[in-house]
This record gives sequence, structure tokens and C-alpha cells, in this order.
Amino acid sequence: MIPGSGNANAREAQRGFSLIEVLIALIIMSVGMLGIAGLFVQGMQAGRTALFRHNAVTLAGDVADRIRANPRAGVDYMGPGVDNGCVGTGIDCTPTQMAAHDILLWDQQALDSLPNGAVNIQYDGGVSPPIYAITIGWTEPGVDPPPSYSITIPVFGF
Repeated sequence: MIPGSGNANAREAQRGFSLIEVLIALIIMSVGMLGIAGLFVQGMQAGRTALFRHNAVTLAGDVADRIRANPRAGVDYMGPGVDNGCVGTGIDCTPTQMAAHDILLWDQQALDSLPNGAVNIQYDGGVSPPIYAITIGWTEPGVDPPPSYSITIPVFGF
């Protein structure tokens, strides 16, 4: 026997991987891939939520700016939206007509940029300066209660 050669038959039997080793490696890789897929889905959901929140904040800012531009409308911002042709037609609208037109635009923007988006405005004229509470709401799958974004603004200029 050649020194250091050991058992030649035992060495020949240990070439390559056994079926058990391959199955264990596949299981470990599968668990890892499932974890990566789960993180990917969670990242996509977080990105969608961030986009909706961004849209809500932008819409709330637009609502606040339009209310500040029409401070005499007061409680009219709590009414229904109506297309009075106040923008781009040369018609001189009253504060009430402008408020109704603004509401129509906000409702359309909310529906276009948020799933089941809605704008809700509360007016408190009993304080000085008057205060508007603006709430933008929408629905997201798997989120209960539905998310919303709210701001409260004082309006000067009466």
C-alpha cells in the first residue's frame, strides 16, 4: 500500500454531492428567496402608501391656498361642488360661486390622485380669525381604519 493513500474505494465514493445535501441547499435557497420576495412586496406597499400621502399633502395645500385666496366664502366651502365657469372664462364669480367651483375641482383631483379620495372641510367662524379644518381621506387595501391627512388653517382677510 502506498503511504498516505488511505482507502482508495472510500475516496471514490465521496465524489460530488449527495441527494440530501442538494435538497437541503434548495430548501435554504427557497426560504431566502421567499424572504426577498416578501421584502419586495412590502417595499412596493410602502412606496404606494408614500405616494398616496404625498398626493394628499399636495391636495391639502391646494385646498388651503384656494381658501386663503377666497377668504370671504366662509361656510360656503362646506357645500357641494358646482361648475360655475369661474376659471378661464372671464366670468366674475361671487365668493360663494368660487367656493363651489373650488370644491368641484378638489373632488375631481381627490378621485384622480387617491383611491376613493375625498375632501372634507369644516369651518369655524366663531373664532377670530376663522378656522378651516381640511381632511383628505382615501382607502388602501389592508389598512384599517382608512388613512387620512388633516390640517387646520386660520384665514385672515375679512
